[in-house]
Amino acid sequence: MEKELVKHIVESLVEYPDQIDIHVIEGEKSTILELRVAESDLGKVIGKHGRIAKAIRALLSASASRTGRRVSLEILD
Repeated sequence: MEKELVKHIVESLVEYPDQIDIHVIEGEKSTILELRVAESDLGKVIGKHGRIAKAIRALLSASASRTGRRVSLEILD
């Protein structure tokens, strides 16, 4: 569910949505989402001073709190 949420948000931000790659790493009590986008779209996903990335992480945290799991987002370049 979290993967689809991130994909939906990021698709609306980037110029090349076909180059979005989200790798999910499941842990015992947490999940890590590794996000890769086109190099030219990296700034759009991170935002000024990391504001957009912070907002995406806040939405993820709120979504995951219902299941009692911890979800973190790593934006890879």
